[in-house]
Amino acid sequence: MGFHVNDGLQLMNKHIQVSSLTVAPALFSLVNTEILPGTGISKTAFWDSFAAIVEQFTPINKRLLQVRADLQEQIDGWHKANRNANFASYKKFLTEIGYLVPAVDDFEISPINVDSEITQQAGPQLVVPIMNARFALNAVNARWGSLYDALYGNDVISEDNGAHKSGDYNPLRGQRVIDYGRDFLDMAVPLLDGSHHQACEYRIVDGQLQIQAEGGLM
Repeated sequence: MGFHVNDGLQLMNKHIQVSSLTVAPALFSLVNTEILPGTGISKTAFWDSFAAIVEQFTPINKRLLQVRADLQEQIDGWHKANRNANFASYKKFLTEIGYLVPAVDDFEISPINVDSEITQQAGPQLVVPIMNARFALNAVNARWGSLYDALYGNDVISEDNGAHKSGDYNPLRGQRVIDYGRDFLDMAVPLLDGSHHQACEYRIVDGQLQIQAEGGLM
C-alpha cells in the first residue's frame, strides 16, 4: 500500500493516516524529515513495512500481555492469601502456574542483524533475581547512579554560572544534579511531610521506611 507524502494525507483526530497506521503528526514528521534522509529507505517503504510489522506482531503481543496479566493476578492473589509463607511454597506455586519452568540443557543461539549496542557493548544489568537482596540493591543503585551520570554529562543541566561539565568533577554541577534528582523524587514519590531535599539518610526499620533529616526523623 503506497502513498504520496504531499498528496492525500488524511487527518483523523489530529493524526495522519498512512498505510494502515494512524500516526501522530510529530512522529510522522520526525521519521520523514530527520530519520529517513540518508538511509536510502523511502518514506513509502518505511511506513508500509512498519505497518506490516505492526499487523503481524500486535496480536502476538496482545496474547503475551494477557498471559502476563493473568500471571500477575494469580501472584497478587497468592501473596494476599499467604502473607507468612516460606520460599519453598512460593516457588512451588510459581512452578504450578508456569511462571517458573524447569531448567534446560545449555544451548546456543546465533541471532543476526542485531545492533552492536546489544552484541558488543556492555550495558547495565536490567534483570536480577528478586530473592537475592544484594543483586536487587545493586540494580537499584545502578539505575540511580546512571541517572546522576546521565544528568551530569547532559545538557538537561545548564552550564550557566560556572556549572560546566568539562574537566575534573565540578561540585557546583554535581549539586545541581543532586537537586534535580531530589526534585524528581518529590514529583514521583512525594512525602506526606517535608521534601526529599531535607533527607540525609533512608533506612528500613521493622519493614517501614524511615527518612532521617538534619533535625530528626521526617
